[in-house]
Formats: sequence, C-alpha cells, structure tokens
Amino acid sequence: MSFLNLSRRSFLAASTAASGALALGLAPGEALSRNTDKVRLTFGPSGGLTLIAKERGVFAQSLRDQGLQVEWVGPFPNHAPTLQAVTGNSADFSFGGSTTPAFAAIIAGSPLVFTQFLIYRPRTTAIIAKDGSGIESVKDLVGKSVAVNRSGLGEFLLVAALEKNGIERSQVNFVYLNPPDAAPALASGKVDAWSMWSPGVDIARHEYKAHDVFFEERDLDFQIDFTTWLTRRQFAAENADIVRIVNAGFKAEADWASANPDDAEKIAQGSPPRYGDAVRERFLTLKRRYEIYPVTDEGFVSRLQEAADWLVQRKVLPEKVTVTELLAQV
Repeated sequence: MSFLNLSRRSFLAASTAASGALALGLAPGEALSRNTDKVRLTFGPSGGLTLIAKERGVFAQSLRDQGLQVEWVGPFPNHAPTLQAVTGNSADFSFGGSTTPAFAAIIAGSPLVFTQFLIYRPRTTAIIAKDGSGIESVKDLVGKSVAVNRSGLGEFLLVAALEKNGIERSQVNFVYLNPPDAAPALASGKVDAWSMWSPGVDIARHEYKAHDVFFEERDLDFQIDFTTWLTRRQFAAENADIVRIVNAGFKAEADWASANPDDAEKIAQGSPPRYGDAVRERFLTLKRRYEIYPVTDEGFVSRLQEAADWLVQRKVLPEKVTVTELLAQV
C-alpha cells in the first residue's frame, strides 16, 4: 500500500510504532512485540520510586509519547498483594517492592518474571521498639514479640539480626502482620517491636517515640533483599517492547530522583502529606539514591541468587529458586 493510500489511523499507528522502535533502539522496520496499547501499573501510598513516578507525571507522559496509556491500580499496602493483582491479571506490573515475597509467590505457583531491579541507598529498614520498653539491643528481643511481614523484608531482617547476635529464632515470637496492622499493634503494645522499611519505620519512630534496635545500613554487612518489578511471564513474552519502555521510564525516574532529592522527597511526602515534615527532613539528610539494575546485569543476578540461597537456608523461603530462570527475556 502506498503512503498516500494509508488511512489516518493506519498512519498514526505506523508513526507510533516507528517512534517506539527508535526509542527502544530497534532498527527501522524491526518488529515490535506488543498486543496492547495500555499498561496497568500498581502503586502504594508509602513512597518509593513508583509513587514518585505516578505523582510527578513525567513517566506517564513519556509512555503516552510512545503510544502507551498508563492506568494506575491501587493503592496497595505492600508488595505481596500487587503480585496477586498481577498474577490475577488485574494489573501488569508489581509496584517495585521486595524480592523476597516475589520469590515466595513464584514458589507458590505464580507465573511471574522479574523485569528490573532497584537498590535504594542508604538502606533504611530497621527493627524498632518504643522508648521505655527496655529493648535497647537485639539480645533484648529474647522472649519478646516482633511484628514482621511473612517472607518479606521485615522477616528476613529479623532473621539476620538474630543470627548475627547468636540468638535462636525460637527464642523470639514472630508475629506476622502486614504494615497497616503492624503499626497500631506496636503503638498499643500488642507487639514489642516492629521490623519495617521506610517510610513506615520512620513514621512510627517519630510518632510513637521509638528507637532503632537494629538498623540495616549500620548493622547488616550485606544486602539480602532488593527492590524489583515483576510481570506475568506470558505478558513479558507477548509485550517485550512494553517491558522495555516501562523499564526505561523507571530508569529515567530513578536518575531524576537521585539528582533532585529535595523535589523527590517532597513528592514522596505527598499532598496532603502522608507524614510530617520532621520525617521528610530526616530523609533529606540521607540524600537517597536510586540505582537501577537490568535483568541482563550478570553481577547483580549473581548477588540476587546468593541472597535467595541465604533465605532458603534459613527457611524464610521454602525451596530453592534459580534466578536466571525467572528473568523477563527483554
């Protein structure tokens, strides 16, 4: 068909495909892998790069420029329910959360693959206890109850803290609670301590007059859990260019947030604010950085495999996983 005989719709579709191919670095005429013009992305109210991307608006506009409409699905309190949404096909990407519940979901049968990874620096996950509780160190947790999210960042940090201090897991009561339930449990004294990530741990530390018992960046010599996005294996196979476009969008957002910490922290705080200025000011002193790692980064994948093996050995995960088999082919 000649150019002059193209319908307006066909011309626009062809133009969009061509611009998308150029944005992805594909050769002119190289086929794109896509069967939809919409992508459904999950988000949560607790900050993080995905929330910054949603609120700033540049991310969605960038995808629209490449022929993709963005639908934000949520909010979700933590990573596990976003994985359920993706598995159930009510969303296409998890919201950038812990690798540990992602492994747990895959082991349980969810047909998910990793699309991209992120490391926040400095690491701010902590085990906290209320001032005056008599809990000043990890050894003081013996005989106490600690709220953690099952097979997640909170649980692994507690396991690592106990191991480092020579304490048997059986000597501490693990109370499995998701963040919305764990915060009031700590406030009311139903649990003695809480293992949690930012900003939840920072809000609780400030509002409940709590202190650090174990702080990941200071007290843990290695990183076990990482931030990640996942999609369904079939979606990745049928929409490889969408995965690449979404990955590139989050990479650009990570670079912006690292270069503009003041603006990034203000967006993460929200309007109306999700937490007070005192918490935001603490984050500003950290000058948090966002480092993206693609699934093709063999060094990172090796680190993730070592972390997964560590979790399996300590029964945080019920069986071994092979990370290279769980990566989107993009």
